[in-house]
Amino acid sequence: MDITQDKIDDFFRLQRKRRIEDEYLYYDITTISSLSTTLKQVQYGHNKENDKLPQLNLALVYGEKSELPFYYRKLAGNTPDVKTIKTLLAELDILGFNNTKLVMDKGFYSLDNISRMLQDRVRFLISAKTSIKVIKEEIDKVYTTIHQTQNYNDTYQLYSTTVPIDRIYGNNKKTNSHKKRRIYLQVYFNLLRMAEEQNKFDKHISQLKNELLEGNRIKEYEKQYEQYFIVTGNVPGKIKVTIREEAVKQLKRYFGFFTLLSYENMDSIAALERYRNKDLIEKAFCNLKDRLNLRRTSVSSESSLEGKLFVEFVALIYLSYIKKKMQEKQLFKNYTIIQLLDKLDLIECFEHPGRKLRISEVLDKQKQLYIDMGVKPPL
Repeated sequence: MDITQDKIDDFFRLQRKRRIEDEYLYYDITTISSLSTTLKQVQYGHNKENDKLPQLNLALVYGEKSELPFYYRKLAGNTPDVKTIKTLLAELDILGFNNTKLVMDKGFYSLDNISRMLQDRVRFLISAKTSIKVIKEEIDKVYTTIHQTQNYNDTYQLYSTTVPIDRIYGNNKKTNSHKKRRIYLQVYFNLLRMAEEQNKFDKHISQLKNELLEGNRIKEYEKQYEQYFIVTGNVPGKIKVTIREEAVKQLKRYFGFFTLLSYENMDSIAALERYRNKDLIEKAFCNLKDRLNLRRTSVSSESSLEGKLFVEFVALIYLSYIKKKMQEKQLFKNYTIIQLLDKLDLIECFEHPGRKLRISEVLDKQKQLYIDMGVKPPL
């Protein structure tokens, strides 16, 4: 039977019914390398694992509370993360995902995406780069007050506060009208992070300066040479290099800061914990690539690729469910996932024409594993 997109969408709709309504959905994209040059979506792009092969991208939506994957989509390997939000929102709407709440990293941040989510009333929690002008302006509002003791959290050893923002979206040029909605910027400052970023940056600046003094300029750093240095002369040994202190000072001003942008007004630490729980989807990608052997595709036809990805997705659902149940029952104290499956794999099934299916001996420990998994033990 062919695995068509219509059948896959029907499967997504059934999966949606298993979703916990008020949960956030983690959205992220990983790269899968390919040895095939015949697949149309296999392209050279930014490989997140530094593999030199062409790739396709795999987008995944994963439930925060259910800890189950609900949706995936393959993308061309040269598709930037930030360009995928419009299609994602349309797909989730078609599939009937109501009251959508998304958690995403900074690779998906853009003013257009924020406006689109506000217009569609999609709740979101997204990391925002501190290098963005509008984010810097909001950090400046709390720059001198965020270090107050009342803003300190001992668990995470950082300072945090919330800045409300009235965001304009949906401008109508014909009527010169616009809509406005309040969103919230969670601002965090970490002293250790500031020290690490400053040390890393100072080492980098020193390296760049030495390259200039030796006349050994590197093409990819040309913009940084111009941004941070005044260079006179071009003969090695006679080159004079002066650091643009004001440019360096402005960059260092935001060391130690990081931000999250949210649709809902939530406590800044609660927002941080929700965002950090995004490693659920990172672990799901690891399971796909390592446990389910999807680090590289070995198929050469579009239909084989569709089938392989769907089977891998279904396997990931089972794997995610087993992992969640093992955590709930604290089974990881005694088993790895593979060890647990090996225990159950010892049970044999016998089938003969015209006869009732027979199951081999099931030990008490095996029965208990089925019960712990929420599955009725075989008789």
